[in-house]
Amino acid sequence: MIRVAPEGRPFILGAWLIAALFAGVAPLWLILLWLPIAIWVIAFFRDPVREGPRGDNLYIAPADGKVVSVVTVDEPAYMKERATRISIFMNVFNVHVNRYPASGVVEYRHYNPGSFGHAGTEKASLENEQSTVGMLTPKGKVTVRQIAGLVARRIITDHQPGTQVQQAERMGIIRFGSRVDLFVPAAAKVLVHEGDKTVAGTTVVAQWD
Repeated sequence: MIRVAPEGRPFILGAWLIAALFAGVAPLWLILLWLPIAIWVIAFFRDPVREGPRGDNLYIAPADGKVVSVVTVDEPAYMKERATRISIFMNVFNVHVNRYPASGVVEYRHYNPGSFGHAGTEKASLENEQSTVGMLTPKGKVTVRQIAGLVARRIITDHQPGTQVQQAERMGIIRFGSRVDLFVPAAAKVLVHEGDKTVAGTTVVAQWD
């Protein structure tokens, strides 16, 4: 049985109610057109169990998708220092449940409404709707930023400041095409490069030697 995120249940129910309605009254071509969409809605909200390497010296990918940039930047929101930003773009076929890259305590959370430009572009980190979470880990501060994309209209972040969270635990979900930025201390060794594919909760993207 496919495990799905609870946020997807209304969309899945709606898609299959439409499919059932079409089955009774619609022409065959419309049924065949809608059926892949109804199946895709289930696939989009899937929430598979993820296993992989774990440890305080590791940072795990917070999102499924493609690494679109790895750059050194200032992170003034929470870390307030130079950091390495690993940006992962999720297309509409990726799993959209986001996961914590490390264990620790959520110390910072901020939602910023914004535009809905293409999430893969550099300016999306400044202009798009986003939710930022800062967490204190055994290896220092880490920031994770969920960024909405062209068709994303809802960012869900699960936990409030003060919550103890575990590595690879669900952090939230972004609906329909988006991006997640992970900021790790500049001294950490980054293991992924632009163009690499990541799996949330499984792929090690950075580590401490």
